[in-house]
Order: sequence, then C-alpha cells, then structure tokens
Amino acid sequence: MSSSKNYLLSIAIIGVLFFMFGFITWLNGTLIPFLKLACDLKTDGQALLVTFAFYMAYFFLAIPSSFILNVTGYKKGMALGLFVMAIGALIFLPAASGRSFGLFLTGLFVQGMGLSLLQTASNPYISVIGPIESAAQRISIMGISNKIAGALSPIILSAVVLKGASEIEKKVALATDEASRSQLLQELSNRVITPYMIMAAVLGALALMIWFSALPEIESNGGDASDNSGSKSKTSILQFPHLLLGALCIFVYVGAEVMAGDVIGQYGRSMGMSLDETKIFTSYTLMSMVVGYIIGIITIPKFIKQEVALRICAITGMAFVTLAFFTHGYISIFFIAITGLANSLMWPAIFPLAIEGLGKFTKIGSALLVMCIAGGAVIPQIYGALVKSFPAQTAFFICTVPCYLYILFYAMKGHNVGKAIAK
Repeated sequence: MSSSKNYLLSIAIIGVLFFMFGFITWLNGTLIPFLKLACDLKTDGQALLVTFAFYMAYFFLAIPSSFILNVTGYKKGMALGLFVMAIGALIFLPAASGRSFGLFLTGLFVQGMGLSLLQTASNPYISVIGPIESAAQRISIMGISNKIAGALSPIILSAVVLKGASEIEKKVALATDEASRSQLLQELSNRVITPYMIMAAVLGALALMIWFSALPEIESNGGDASDNSGSKSKTSILQFPHLLLGALCIFVYVGAEVMAGDVIGQYGRSMGMSLDETKIFTSYTLMSMVVGYIIGIITIPKFIKQEVALRICAITGMAFVTLAFFTHGYISIFFIAITGLANSLMWPAIFPLAIEGLGKFTKIGSALLVMCIAGGAVIPQIYGALVKSFPAQTAFFICTVPCYLYILFYAMKGHNVGKAIAK
C-alpha cells in the first residue's frame, strides 16, 4: 500500500465484507430447524441439505472464481460476488411463497456461489496485503468481524422466523385437517420474505460501494513469497504439496466448524431440548470463536507462530469434543459451543501457511482452498447418516475427532512438506 491511511481503509473495507459473509454463512444454523418445520421435512438428514447446498457451491465455483478474478481483478470480483449473493437472497421470496424446499436450496446454492467468488478474492487479499508472518493476525481481525456477524445473525433471524417456534410445532401437530396445517406452515414460511428482501437490498448496495470504491488492486505474482520459494520454476499447483495438504486441512476444518456451529441445534434437539432453546445455540459457538480471534490478535506472531497456534487449537478441539462425548445435556452443549474457541484460529493459520510461496499461483491456490470449504457440506451429511444408527454424541465424536487429528498433523509437519527444497 502507498500509505498507512490507504492500508487502514483497505482493511476496513475488507472487514465490512467479512462481516457480510459471516452474517449470511451462519444463518444456516437457524435455517436448518426453520426449513425442517416450514417445509415439513421428516428427518435431520433432509434438513442438513441446507448446509450441503450452501457449501457445495464452493466446490463447484471456487476454481472458476479464480479465472473470473484474472479477468475482473480483486475489487470488481468482490463486487460481482456480492451481486450474486443478492440474487440468491431474492430466490428466497418465491421459495417462501411456494414453501418449496428445492427453491430454498437453490437460493442457498446461489448465495454460496457468490460467497465462493468473494472469499476467493478477499482471503488472499488480506493475506498478502502485508507481511505473510502476520497474516494470521490480519485474518483474525477479519474473523472477529465475521464471527460477530455470525453470532448476531441467528439471534436476529430466529427472533423473526422462529418466534414461538415450540408453540407452532404443537399447533401443527394438533391440526385436525390438512388445510389448517398448511396454513400454519405457510404463515411460518412467509416470515423469511421481509428479512431476505432487506438482505438483497443491502448486498446490492454494498456491491455498488465496492465497485466504485478506492480499494486498490494488488498483484499476487510477485513479492516476498515468490522470491523466496522458487515458485517461478513451477508449472502447476500440484507441485506444491503443502498447498494440497492444506486444502484437505481446510476441508476437515470447515467440516468440524460447521458441526459445532450449524449442527449444534440438532444435537441439542436429540437431547430433548426445545426449539425455542436450540435456535440460538449457534450464537454461543460464534461468541466463543470471537474470543479465540481476540486471543489470536494479541498473541500472533508476537508470542507464538501461527503453526504453533494451529497445534494448540487442534489439541484443544479434540479435548472439547471428547468432553462433550462423556457429558450430557447442557454441559455437553457447553463443550460443543466452546469448540468455537479451538476452531477460531484454524482458518487464520491454515490459509497463509497453505498459500505461502505460491507466487503467481496464489489466485488458483486460494481458489483450491476455498473449494475445500465443501467440507462443510460433506461432514454434516456423514453425521446425518450416522445419527440414524448411533446416538448423536457418538456420531458427533466420530465425525469431528479425525478432523482435529489431521489438523494437528498439518500443523506439525504437513505445512512444511515440499518447502525445504524451495528454501
């Protein structure tokens, strides 16, 4: 950046973007129980298609996003992502009017498309805008913005769409004829129309603001990373094993994070807790993540390196999930929620470790990492399948502990694989 003022302005603008996609991403924790009720779904597996549709968009759109960014640049690419997200929000309007679960999933997929473009641009932008050694600190600042939004979004949306949810469940169950039952569900479904109209308008306005802003372009094919790594001699991202291992690390990390953030409500329901209680459990997880990000800003890299922080987080995550497995009720919910503390510094640490030294391959490498956000689609589906045969606590344990074990491997060895020759 040419000046400290421009640097801070860029940080502030990207912070707004992280707030926005945090707000939208963590609405899924509320949409899962809402759509299960409003669309009259019969199983948790069906309801968890919410996360599947949303996160699978990253798998299909992240790599194309890198090519789009090569044409548009970072700034216009981020604006385009916001426009696509606005379209996804508008799809919720006919979906609500027709109580069409398929259309709701389509809207979520389109929002995921926009987010894949937005994240493919914004994450490397914030990583390379300053020294790579302090990238985790900058991403932690973005993470606070993201997760504060994530903590607020379930509270705000559930206050609108799930107000008196337990009472509605009882009325639907006691309805004596199909017409009365359908009317109750339609009235519930219509509750999302106003919030998503507002969301579409805000996203559109933000897109225009970014498009015409003074946010500077950055180049990702030069700089320290390129000079130090020998990336100029490489011909493919397949020649960066630390990136490929990092992509798998992102996959399992996001899966574990979505389990703690979005699945926690269904986990509580399996223990007999009411929908009025479980509808804001996602916010508890996100609040603990905010605490973790604050710790990261204070400690990285001044006191600990980002790879050391990743080791600590992986071990802590395993400990919390194990304690959740051996406890019950609200205590078990507490341990699931505070896995957010362990998950908080994982993305800030994994992403810069994985893109370090990519040079001219930074955009495509970033796209590969964003593509692996699809872990948030796959791992909850595994949970949905397992919970049919195992208790929820057992299914949760099986789905998350292997994730943390692999993250620990990446923190200890995986992030350095293939780097020694380059250095």
